[in-house]
Formats: sequence, C-alpha cells, structure tokens
Amino acid sequence: MLFSEIPGLNEIKKHLINSVKTNHVAHALLFDGEAGSAALPMALAFATYINCINPSETDACGICPTCQKISKIAHPDFLFAYPTAGGKKVLSENFIKEWRSFIQNNPFGTLSEWLEEIDIKQGNIPVEESRQIIQNLSLKSYEGGYKIVLIWMVEAMGQSAANALLKILEEPPEKTIFLLVTANINRLLTTIISRTQRVAIRNSNSDELTQFLTTSRNLSEERAKQIYFLSEGNINKALEILEQKDQNEKTWFANWMRYCYAFDLGKLIPLADEFDALTKESQKGLFDYGLKIIREIYLQCVGTESLIKLEGDELQFVQKFSKVFKFENIGQISDLISEAQMLIERNVRAKIVFLDTSLSVAKLIK
Repeated sequence: MLFSEIPGLNEIKKHLINSVKTNHVAHALLFDGEAGSAALPMALAFATYINCINPSETDACGICPTCQKISKIAHPDFLFAYPTAGGKKVLSENFIKEWRSFIQNNPFGTLSEWLEEIDIKQGNIPVEESRQIIQNLSLKSYEGGYKIVLIWMVEAMGQSAANALLKILEEPPEKTIFLLVTANINRLLTTIISRTQRVAIRNSNSDELTQFLTTSRNLSEERAKQIYFLSEGNINKALEILEQKDQNEKTWFANWMRYCYAFDLGKLIPLADEFDALTKESQKGLFDYGLKIIREIYLQCVGTESLIKLEGDELQFVQKFSKVFKFENIGQISDLISEAQMLIERNVRAKIVFLDTSLSVAKLIK
C-alpha cells in the first residue's frame, strides 16, 4: 500500500513522512478511524515507507524488493495480528492467506467483512496471540530493517491479551515499531492508549473523495458527489455503493415520496415488489439515502439552506418537497424510516416493511 493510493488526507501523510525524515518515529502508533476509513491503509502505507529502500519526498518507491514484499503481505519482518476465533490453534498466522486476499481486495474493509471472509461470527485476539508476538520479536530482523507489528482492530483484544503486551509495547526491542489500528478507541484500555501516539484518521472530504472516484473509477463529477453525500466521506461505504451498479437512489426516493404524497397504491405496490427483489444491503442503502434527504429537507424548512450539501436535481427536489412536508412531522417520518431499516436488518419481509412504512409516511406528509 502506498500513500498515493489513499484519497486525500495529505496533512496526515505529511506528518508521518516528516516523522521518518526527522528520525522521530514513535515506537507505537495508534491509527484511530471509524470502520471503513483509511486507518488500516494509512498504517500499511507508513510501514511501506519506513522500510522502503528508495523513498521519495512523498511516498515509498513501490518497486524495490522491500516494497514488493510488503505489498504482497510476504515480508518476514512485518508481523500481523487481527481478530480470529481465538485459541492456540487459530492464531493470525493460520489465516494469513485469507488476510492477504482481504487486504489486496479491499484494504478499507470492516471487521464484519473480515469475519465473513473467514466464516466466523465473532472474532477476538487472544492472549496466545500476544505471547506469539513477544516470541517473534525476540528473534533478530531477517533483512536488517525495522520489525513492524501491525495489530488490526486492537479493541478485539481481551484484557489478558492487552496486559501481556504492555511491557514490550512500552519498551520494544531496538528498531521495532508497533502500529495499532482501531475503529473504537473507547473500548481500549487506558494503559494501551497511554503507551501509543494517536494518529486520528478522518473521513475524506468532498473534494478528496470526488477526485478519487472520478479519476480511479471514471465516474461523473455529479455521481461522485452523490456518493460522497451517501457515504459521508467513508471510503468503504463509497465503494459499497459503487457495487450497487443499477441502483439510482435519487430517482427511487423521489418516486417513493411522490407516490406517498399522492397516496397512490397503484404505484406503491409495484414499487414494493421492486424493493422486495433487492438485496438486503441495497434495501438498507435506499432507506439510508432517504434519511439523508429527510435531514436536508429539515435544514431547508428551518431556513439553514447554507448547510445543505446537495446540488443539481437533488437540491431542487429538497427545495420543492420541503414545501409539502408538514414541518412538525419530519422527525416522525425520519423515525419511521429508521425503524424500517432496523426491521430489514432483522430479516422482516421487505415488502411488508416497505408498504407499512409507505402508508405511515403518506399520512404524515399531508
């Protein structure tokens, strides 16, 4: 992974690169970003830069033997720990093939996606993993560079596993760096946090994600901005939306609201059949889009148009539809859609959920 493969976040990249140039690399860094953010890719890019034989001013070279080995997750001095089923026989090293595939296919992936990859319901990092790390660090570096330990989803460590690492985390062997990645810093022991230097990983802003999607995925600027709005700058969510190739959230939601406003059962029932045929993720995605549009309608109704993030047809829809919404009912409509999302998650029949929600929304719109 290279810094250039991560959309934006230039201030974070610059900070990390400067720490290497000035020889002020902390012995333990904590990359803190929400699930689906660039926290793991940033840690991987930093590890690549540290050990690169011919780094430039802004990135690793990507072509030297060290960069090649790290990109293939095959460098002998780059150790990984991540949630598995736990226990002595199911340590991270037993899942390295799956981990390599996971990283190369979607480095922005989430814990739930990783657990699905290895077909387990709940993962953890057991104390045996900590002991294995300590044992591996007692050996000399194979290639003479930094030995790097990357622990992904460090919050999955139980207290005994975390406590076993405290001493070596505070005083690691020479030329050893710990890179911890978390999606929930509030679940970490304070003793872990106090021994690391936090690197806050924000979501991409509109310009960063739009440029990434237009250049790497050949999207129109309008579609890229729409995906930013839907994903709120979360790269993994943006890529998930892209996989739903035939989904047009804007048209679907606009038609749904028009049919609700007209109380047109002749249109709502066929729309419910279409909704029922979609995947669960697409169904949840459409409701999620609806919640975001309802929020923008609220901003329009209360006179805070400057906070609205939409452009083009979506902005026109919000401006027009805000005139027919009863302001006092907007909160209830939002609650109805949120409840529908929850029911879909719980595998309630989608057609029934959609029709029931539609009838309730129709009553509140008028």
